[in-house]
Amino acid sequence: VGMDGTILQAGVNMYRQAIERDEVRSAVILIARKGRVIVHEALGWKDKEQGIRIKKDAMFRMASNTKPVVATGIAILAEQGKLQFNDPVHRHIKSFNNANASGIMLHHLLTHTSGFRIKPIFFKPLVEKSTKHPDAPSLKLEVDRFGEVGAKEPVGKSYSYSNAGFNTLGAVTEVVSGKPLESHLKQSIYRPLRMKDSYHHEVADKLDGKLERMSVVYYKRDGKWIPGWKPGQPPKYPFVRASGGMISTAMDYAVFCQMYLNGGTYGGKRIIKKETVKLLTTPHTATLYGPAEKIKREHFYGYGWRVYPKGVFAHSGSDGTAAWVDPKNQLIVLVFTQSPAGNKLRDRFFKLVQLAIE
Repeated sequence: VGMDGTILQAGVNMYRQAIERDEVRSAVILIARKGRVIVHEALGWKDKEQGIRIKKDAMFRMASNTKPVVATGIAILAEQGKLQFNDPVHRHIKSFNNANASGIMLHHLLTHTSGFRIKPIFFKPLVEKSTKHPDAPSLKLEVDRFGEVGAKEPVGKSYSYSNAGFNTLGAVTEVVSGKPLESHLKQSIYRPLRMKDSYHHEVADKLDGKLERMSVVYYKRDGKWIPGWKPGQPPKYPFVRASGGMISTAMDYAVFCQMYLNGGTYGGKRIIKKETVKLLTTPHTATLYGPAEKIKREHFYGYGWRVYPKGVFAHSGSDGTAAWVDPKNQLIVLVFTQSPAGNKLRDRFFKLVQLAIE
């Protein structure tokens, strides 16, 4: 497929050496070009303390790599005529019908331009179960609290990455589809794409018995790796959210990315229209910046994707996952780890892969 194998091997060796130096604990690397997987390597440790190596089918906590999937789920509802991107959020969630939140549209949530300045993923403590809230805790009840706070900055005038905004999109999805968020994503995306290893809650009975394929998540504290989460421990939140929470494999996520490269189709099945792919990967926030500011920025934001120069779109997750899609070169590059560190290493690897194009 027109790639220099020597350069690709050098990139893989770069990660192998980083693992030997304990700069990262693991990496599953997948590179595909022109619809064909050309590199799929598993390096390092699923559990370093137990001496268990990671495998190619390892399942990862995807964190913010969830966002492109959630944006796709919203786009599917738009194509079905159940909502529009310029809908005010209060049309679907009543708590947004107030002076501070009524101007926020779905477009603003998708592009992180809502004016939200809510720092936590959810307010603490979560809403407790009571006579008034028998379904607590839930995504919808937590998002209702965001509506009550509303925008702190003028809506649509500035970009500020917002987990609260994407969790709101998840609640809108549940209201509009009439289904739990995970059910909508499974029915409209995962099943048609045969993404059999994609889920949203790291609990054994929710993963079809695949919990052992998940890795220890390591975080660096005072220069040392410590386990932040181990398979079998409770999930971060007791309900499915939309700012993160997806669990997937490199191969599953590559299929999702290939669907985008194909203009919304995969395996003979259309997930979204070609025009919708273009809309989601358009750098919508570029209009917020003047010429000088635009030069300084390395990327803008589309709908659920970061958009880079030359049409590359990508996203990463705070637990160590990263995905790039390069339409011009028909290229997908995934580097998945559960030891978040080495962003420079990750970016260098992607640039090296691009250099391997003959």
